[in-house]
Amino acid sequence: MKFSEFIQKVDRRYIYIVVALAVIIPLIYPPGFNTYMTTPVEDLYRHIDKIAGRDDKAILIDFSHDTSTMPELYPMEIAFLKHCFQRKIKVFTIAYYPPAAAIIEMALAEVKEDYPDIKPNIDYCNFGFKSPALYLPIVLGMGDDIAKAVETNSEGCMLENLPIMKKIKNYDNIQVIIETSGASFGLSYMTYARGKFGVDIAVGITAVMAADVYPYLQTGQLVGSLGGLKGAAEYEELVDVFAKNDLDYSKKKSRDVKWRADQYSLSKIDYKYKKARIGMDAQAFVHILIILFILIGNIGYFIEKKQSKEKYIK
Repeated sequence: MKFSEFIQKVDRRYIYIVVALAVIIPLIYPPGFNTYMTTPVEDLYRHIDKIAGRDDKAILIDFSHDTSTMPELYPMEIAFLKHCFQRKIKVFTIAYYPPAAAIIEMALAEVKEDYPDIKPNIDYCNFGFKSPALYLPIVLGMGDDIAKAVETNSEGCMLENLPIMKKIKNYDNIQVIIETSGASFGLSYMTYARGKFGVDIAVGITAVMAADVYPYLQTGQLVGSLGGLKGAAEYEELVDVFAKNDLDYSKKKSRDVKWRADQYSLSKIDYKYKKARIGMDAQAFVHILIILFILIGNIGYFIEKKQSKEKYIK
């Protein structure tokens, strides 16, 4: 059988097996490909890191998604929390999606295991699930008084009585609001929170939505964004290279850093903090393999078509 005929007649089940192996093997044995930074991710890391150690500033993360988009968004949220816990940055979390309340609890529990000195309602505070009907009153109300707008945390405690709120009053004390979402990209926060109070907004979104936010990045309406698993992998790398070593990223320039996997060996980092990078390794293998299949399939098709044409002429 000629090569062109063989390519056209390969049993698709063999192709599925090869693709499955291309996914599974890099997940088990990560090759540790280089992770190169993009400006929106660097900008967000830099913006958050400016408030390291300050007790009068915090960030707010809005978990606006359910379990269907966790593969892309959850690694971002883990990376945000790790960055904040390492650098002593106060962090608030909130959810207007019922499933997201459980995702917040899971993310906090997962990262807290490695930071026993981080205390709830002192270093971080989970506002918990709030009804979507209260979204606008809360977003606008936080511009005047966060404790009065949100009222209680996930445990039902009054915010005004919590130690974390001692020097936190309103959006003047919020460095950035980050919305992680598979359906939205911060438009409501840009319209109401930034439009009226000037608070900075950033987003963590699925890869398919990444192109939608570039106009807002260019106009300064967003201070940063993470797009899909790639954005999460970049942020993981930044946290491990800089925050892990207590380096002041705000004084570093990206061109001074060689983004190499051997700068901070992935083998030294717990799996939970390298999910996105391992996922990107597997994704890279599969993408290359699919491109290769497409090229080989098309070459075989045109060769066979040409041979059929020549045979018909003869």
